[in-house]
Amino acid sequence: MYRPWRASLGPRGDGDFVLKICVFGAGAIGGHLAARFATNGADVSVVARGAQGAAIAANGLIVRTPTETLTCRPAVALPDDLGPQDFVIVATKAPALPTVAAAIAPLLGPETAVVFAMNGVPWWYFHAHPGPHADRRLPSIDPGDAIWQAIGPDRAIGGVVYSSCEVTAPGEIKVDNATSRLVLGEPDGRMTPRLARIAAALRGIAMVADETPDIRTAIWTKLLMNLSSGPLAVLTSSAPKDYAADPACEAAIRALYTEGIAVARAFGCSPLVDIDRALGFSRKMTHRPSILQDLDLGRPMEIDGIYGATLELARLALVPTPMLDLLVALVKLRARAAGLY
Repeated sequence: MYRPWRASLGPRGDGDFVLKICVFGAGAIGGHLAARFATNGADVSVVARGAQGAAIAANGLIVRTPTETLTCRPAVALPDDLGPQDFVIVATKAPALPTVAAAIAPLLGPETAVVFAMNGVPWWYFHAHPGPHADRRLPSIDPGDAIWQAIGPDRAIGGVVYSSCEVTAPGEIKVDNATSRLVLGEPDGRMTPRLARIAAALRGIAMVADETPDIRTAIWTKLLMNLSSGPLAVLTSSAPKDYAADPACEAAIRALYTEGIAVARAFGCSPLVDIDRALGFSRKMTHRPSILQDLDLGRPMEIDGIYGATLELARLALVPTPMLDLLVALVKLRARAAGLY
């Protein structure tokens, strides 16, 4: 029976009550988070399809990091079979959001919060926004307001993940970072009890879970990394270290950061990014960005959620983005040629 979280209870509650968390989309990031929540004592279930879901159901999840191996056996089921949760973690790629909208309802109880641990501009971006665009919809991310209507922005918690992960075999995930990080925040900037609860349920020695009153700036900080690495990775089919040292690519990276920062500032966010330092990091980065992994594996690519939505905001703010325009157009052509866009 569903029991909504009571604020008086600690992480393990009253001895028999454990936080119920469903991870919707147990790929690389979602599977890693599911294993972390399970390790910390939550009652974890996952919604996962195909070979990944079958492997987790049969053998559990195995997550290997540079310092440890996590194993757990979350329940694998459809939302109808799982019922209402305390928290749902949506860790799908942006193209899967219509599927989430159509299926998530059985997981939502009266107090259920939904954490969107995804790359790109979130569908709820303008909910409780302090500027003139409050509650504006973003059709490039949420066509027909499907997610907005199915979940409701009041349930949403923003999540920004820093964890270089990949699925190495069904049910098995490799994490490159010794320490990973998830930044969590409410769209309206409040530091709420539910925010503290989900952060506490994840936090551990190898997982930093931070709460922030400015989740949009956190989103832009990560988004700038995606903008500066993903398009060039797709177009060169290379990890950042293989192209970042090339002078022409370095100039493109600098332009992408500069354009992205200008768009962020147009909406009141000032991400603190040292472009020289970021370039130095890129020159050492051997991890292939997730959008390149999608291309390699023939999966739908997150072009609209990461790049298209950024361009939509740029147009709204009348900010010119010539380098991003060009590279996104080329990425779309590459993805269409592969049948993935």
